[in-house]
Amino acid sequence: MKKLLTILLFVTESSFCQSSDSPNIFIITTDGFRWQEVFTGADSAILFNPDYVKDTATFRYMYWASTAAERRQKLMPFLWSFVVQKGQLWGNRNYGNDVSVVNPYKISYPGYNEIFTGYNDWFVSLNRPKSNPNSTILDYLNNSSVYKNKVAAFTSWKIFNYILNSPNNTVPLNCGYQQADGDSLTGTETVTDYIEATSSYNKEHTRRDILTFTLATEYVKKKHPKVLYIGFGETDEFAHHGRYDLYLNQANLFDKFLAELWSFVQSDKFYKNNTIFFITTDHGRGNKSSTWASHGFWVKGSKEIWMVQFGSNIKPLGEVKENETVYATQFAQTIASYLGQKFSAEHSVVPASGLLLSSTGKQKIYDKQVTIK
Repeated sequence: MKKLLTILLFVTESSFCQSSDSPNIFIITTDGFRWQEVFTGADSAILFNPDYVKDTATFRYMYWASTAAERRQKLMPFLWSFVVQKGQLWGNRNYGNDVSVVNPYKISYPGYNEIFTGYNDWFVSLNRPKSNPNSTILDYLNNSSVYKNKVAAFTSWKIFNYILNSPNNTVPLNCGYQQADGDSLTGTETVTDYIEATSSYNKEHTRRDILTFTLATEYVKKKHPKVLYIGFGETDEFAHHGRYDLYLNQANLFDKFLAELWSFVQSDKFYKNNTIFFITTDHGRGNKSSTWASHGFWVKGSKEIWMVQFGSNIKPLGEVKENETVYATQFAQTIASYLGQKFSAEHSVVPASGLLLSSTGKQKIYDKQVTIK
């Protein structure tokens, strides 16, 4: 059976070739966060279950409302007040707008491999600390003439040291409980390093997202990278522990991270009006109250993800309701396209096929469409 891979890249064509200053992009993920919460807010079947929420009365007040529009607004106010007016939100399956991973494993390493390599590698199947054999879009950009030595990545999950550590990797990585590098640390970086070193939190896999966010934003202020990846992890951690209350709180905090980061970008002359935010997740979760905490090969709903984009030259479509299918394997080439690049690697790369709007907003240019068996 063939499925049509299509993604709508609603940008001005002229922005790819006429900008005097190359655009910046921030790629941001929050691990294993379901599309259901993004588009419909808290799920009553889980929210009111004391097995998953310790204080159902308080969390009813915080996140419950009678309509999906009100619930999602409570959970992610920046997304549904600002971003919905300025950008595009993809993946509400209630309208047949489907965003999916291609890999059958539906766990993190294969999911992130798809996002950053534009390639579903059947041999990337486990969350093991093993270096990725596939080149990533971050590698490619960091070795390009325009973006050379202007790319960086900060992640909560320590396995990114392997996911992004491909044979051609030259990108500075700060993953897990890794401390800030350099001799001239800011006061904030010094304090964050101390908190990391003395924290009693389980350091085996995932750093607290607030620490990742703090180090990443300090790096942005000091170094001004043109391409930045920030990978948050605690939505997935809390879900695996069956803590829907903490999962919702972390999603709400993620929304605050986006608001704060965007506010800084628009107040900094290096980034202002020349920066794109591209936001997504690596896999879905179970779509029932009995399976929401899990994901993987056998868990229905695990392939279902979402994608948000806004910023410079991104057409403000809001919540996209067209019957379309988008795949994570298209993201790498999409990101490259926004930067006026064409991602190529030793492995195949799925094109960011679909529809481009010309600078007039009228002429429609159809790129080559791709099928996958």
